[in-house]
Amino acid sequence: MFTGIIEELGAVESVVTRSAGARLKVRCSTVMKDMTEGASIAVNGVCLTAVDPRLDSFSADLAPETLRRSNLGDLRAGSRVNLERPLSPAGRLSGHIVQGHVDGTGEFVSLEELGDENWWLRIRVPAELDPFLVYKGSIAIDGISLTIAALEGDLLSVTIIPHTYRNTTLGGYRAGSRVNLECDILAKHVEKLLRKLDVKPPLTVEKLRDQGF
Repeated sequence: MFTGIIEELGAVESVVTRSAGARLKVRCSTVMKDMTEGASIAVNGVCLTAVDPRLDSFSADLAPETLRRSNLGDLRAGSRVNLERPLSPAGRLSGHIVQGHVDGTGEFVSLEELGDENWWLRIRVPAELDPFLVYKGSIAIDGISLTIAALEGDLLSVTIIPHTYRNTTLGGYRAGSRVNLECDILAKHVEKLLRKLDVKPPLTVEKLRDQGF
């Protein structure tokens, strides 16, 4: 489990395409301090298994499903990526519960400066994710825990504070870029439960009349 609080910006060293999937190699330092073979690591919000850990890099295998559902297939040598290690039992849940299981990708629309290094980010989201998005709810965008500030049709907006802008990949996107989206797991559970409830329509005067009362 992750929290959406980015620990480090890594740099992609290579992406090697294979007959099925690919292997990603990322150069970094902070997240390597206690990394072991087989440990989980969130790369742009995607939970991956680290292999071949070195002092300044690790690799991870990308399954075909991962490439289809996320923006990791768009990465090239030199691309910057958001990195986060899993939450330790004694850690603080500073963001929200993030599983690293990306629900889909959104389209980067704009990043407008509000002043004093604050920014207004707009993302176009796919229709199938709309039921899980609410005003002031949580969403992970490329692994970053953010609060939804506005919902207008298929456009989702969030405010980016100076620390987030300086320490994540958000400042490097262009219009049309794909970003990974993970909706709040609690919202997904609630939506499924509501769909299964046998909610009867309210009793009205017209219905009573139809039944002879």
